Amino acid sequence: MQRSGIQDGCADLFPDSAALHPGYVLLHGKSKKMMSLNQIWVDADACPKVIREILFRAANRMAVRVTLVANQSLQVPGSRYIRSIRVAAGFDVADNHIMQQVKPGDLVITADIPLAAEVVAKGGLALNPRGELYTEDNIRECLNMRDFMETLRSSGVDTGGPAAFSRADRQAFANRLDRLLAK
Repeated sequence: MQRSGIQDGCADLFPDSAALHPGYVLLHGKSKKMMSLNQIWVDADACPKVIREILFRAANRMAVRVTLVANQSLQVPGSRYIRSIRVAAGFDVADNHIMQQVKPGDLVITADIPLAAEVVAKGGLALNPRGELYTEDNIRECLNMRDFMETLRSSGVDTGGPAAFSRADRQAFANRLDRLLAK
């Protein structure tokens, strides 16, 4: 059975939705009408090229608009569904542009946890390039861990960094994106 653009295969995203009327899911403890995915925004300055390519194919396949926002020029394929916006250089300029434009039902691709938190608070979906979906249920924990790691780094502790982007990360992203785009 399909529900307003998201398949039952997303039960891991909405585990309590099966008992509700079709077209509804349990979000943030309340039954709400599911929203269809309107547009995909990409925080493109740090988005891996392979993830952008997955998004380009998905935009054309599913006829969904993908907008890359960066402080540098980016080449995008000719498509009526794909565009790139160049913003001025500066701290959080691309993030601020995305937040001014994002609407409930939009998906934002970002590894920036504070941006993801703002997107979730505004009623959008946030997905990182490794396939992790940020929700109201997990965003506070992600922010706390980010702040904790920043405190360690600022006190001189070498925390390493994120693991190298892998084929498994790419596959996890593609799988999660497909589930979100399924109609």
